[in-house]
Amino acid sequence: MIDAAGLRVMKAIADEGSFTGAAHSLGFSQPAISQMVRRLEQRTGTVLVERYGRQVRLTEAGQVLARHAVGVLAALDAAEEEITAIAGLRAGRVRLQAFPSSSATLVPKALAILKRHHPDIVVTLTEAEPPESLAALRNGDCDVAVAFAYEGADLGVLEEDLSLLQTHHLLDDEVRVVVPKSHQLADRQSVRLSDFADEEWIAGCPRCRGHLVSLADHEGFRPNVAFEIEDYVAQIGLVTAGLGVALVPDLILNAAKHEDVATLSLSPVSRRQILAVTTSDLQRVPAVAAALRALGEAAGARVDVPEPALSPA
Repeated sequence: MIDAAGLRVMKAIADEGSFTGAAHSLGFSQPAISQMVRRLEQRTGTVLVERYGRQVRLTEAGQVLARHAVGVLAALDAAEEEITAIAGLRAGRVRLQAFPSSSATLVPKALAILKRHHPDIVVTLTEAEPPESLAALRNGDCDVAVAFAYEGADLGVLEEDLSLLQTHHLLDDEVRVVVPKSHQLADRQSVRLSDFADEEWIAGCPRCRGHLVSLADHEGFRPNVAFEIEDYVAQIGLVTAGLGVALVPDLILNAAKHEDVATLSLSPVSRRQILAVTTSDLQRVPAVAAALRALGEAAGARVDVPEPALSPA
């Protein structure tokens, strides 16, 4: 097996014309150079250097190694420099997938924090609901998934063992009932879901619809879902038009204008957890760890991930 050290020795001998010169250029002793050449000749099964007194000359096989050493060592040096840059957060990439309401609110704030601290990290962002984003994480197609889980439910990973993933809690997101300002219960501070058993509902993503159905089941009724639309801003627009009521999380209500609707707290309170999910190996990658810390800072939470080995430039 030919290693990088052997290639460096062969190139140095070609450049300097002697073992002594090669030893000096590499910072080795002359006996060490001789030993490395002998070991390399044993590995290749052929003579690489011809000796003429104090001078040496590469054989044809030695010349082949010296010639290839130039490109190989340049590639190794470039790889080492790039890896050093990544480890020191002077470079690197993070592939982020986030569910839509977070990519409109929490994620932009986190990306701004990340850019301020580490401007050379490149982030790609795509939208995906938790089942798809977690599948992408398992398949190696993303590095961090911003996901949500309703209280009492899993992440939708089906039979996945969640112990294989690293899950960081970012915040608890309360879900409220949104009704038109003209609704008879609009002045209430708190309501029960069963107060709207006879209403038409505007429901969101499949898991959000499942959450609505689960809450209603506990309240003893089946919700009449008149509209199914995943865009929360569009949901609020439909509520404003008097076409139904909806469950909308604070993550959206705190960001979207909703002057023509009333937002009512549920009793009992309903929440969903907002999570940053990665793997144990990925979170040791400095750029990924930095992205996780930025998500935590944006959410006002502490995310415990390894610090980079090198200080950022």
